[in-house]
Amino acid sequence: MKKRNNGFSLVEVLVVVAIIAAIATILVPNIIRNRVLANDAVTQKTLKTIAIAMETYLGINHAYPTDSDVLLGEAPPYLNKDYFIGTHNGFTYAANFTSASYDITATPVSSNLGTASFTISTGGVLVKN
Repeated sequence: MKKRNNGFSLVEVLVVVAIIAAIATILVPNIIRNRVLANDAVTQKTLKTIAIAMETYLGINHAYPTDSDVLLGEAPPYLNKDYFIGTHNGFTYAANFTSASYDITATPVSSNLGTASFTISTGGVLVKN
């Protein structure tokens, strides 16, 4: 009587593991790169949203706010979230407000969360640093 072998041989298992490792070697860097690029895109959009809030405030009050709390404290608020506290999508935000101008900079917390810092200035001018 012949014995049936229903399992996989060691060679077959090693071939499958090697194929999975090769695919992972190709895919993991692409996934990380895409996440970093997505963080950059969301950060640029966030900076534009803050700039729109600043310009809207200017249109109503004839001066820029000198504090980010003003953008949150109005009814209705110009911004629905305080981006200047904590980390958002791997970036921290810092602002320089005066009644005549503003500069807002978003800096990645680490190099694997963003490609560069971004600054938006008076009038909504966005620059990659």
